[in-house]
Amino acid sequence: MNQRIFITGGASGLGQALARQYAARGWRVCIGDVNQEAGEAFAQTLSEDIARAAFVPCDVTRESDLQAAADWLEKNWGGVDIVVNNAGVAAAGGIAEVPLSDWQWILEINLLGVVRGCKVFTPLFRKQGHGRFVNIASMAGLLNPPSSVSYNVSKAGVISLSETLSFELADDNIAVTVVCPSFFKTNLASSLRSTSDHLTRLTQGLINKSKFDADQIAGAICRGIDRGDFLVIPQDKARTAWRVKRFAPFKLFSKIVAKEKKRFLAPRPAGNKTS
Repeated sequence: MNQRIFITGGASGLGQALARQYAARGWRVCIGDVNQEAGEAFAQTLSEDIARAAFVPCDVTRESDLQAAADWLEKNWGGVDIVVNNAGVAAAGGIAEVPLSDWQWILEINLLGVVRGCKVFTPLFRKQGHGRFVNIASMAGLLNPPSSVSYNVSKAGVISLSETLSFELADDNIAVTVVCPSFFKTNLASSLRSTSDHLTRLTQGLINKSKFDADQIAGAICRGIDRGDFLVIPQDKARTAWRVKRFAPFKLFSKIVAKEKKRFLAPRPAGNKTS
């Protein structure tokens, strides 16, 4: 039987890139997304060009949608081997500026969306006797840069959840991989809620100027999964930054963050590009 993968947020960005990677390997790919038109069209393209694919409507803020996806996979494909909890949104702003409504919005999607995915699919994985969760977090959840407080917390929660489940589910032969990319070219900025135009331009600039695209990040994720890695940090500079934070005294790391904050967050004259 061909292996099977389910990807939330699979109709665009990193989710779409992962779907292409696994379809090219001959896997059956099931895409879950809130955008039904885009999801159906992409699944049709994959089925015609590479491998068997399907689409199921999936809003990760609704447990019933994820349960329907799990039921569909069990009924039609006999189960699923990898579940990628990828759907996510972005936010920028400091603790005093971000309204609680935006906190609730981002935590419902970025954190509780992953919680729901893991909660719903764990019984199916246990029934099968195997499975792997791939939870898409971010370097923001490891490094906690200023002026992205709600986003950082949502992604740090995904990392904590993933580590907890890697211990909790090990005896059930259920593996967990958590992915922490830095900025890469994707459509994440389209979902951005920001407390200032400057932070919006800064975020978009960091995404647009990245040397990495979604296909490169997806390739690194696939290789990490093949190795059985728990933590996948796709970019070299991001891995270096993580090592510095882990091993440098906190006061030293705080000075590095303060320097970067001054460089990146300082107001720029109108018309200047983010650099």
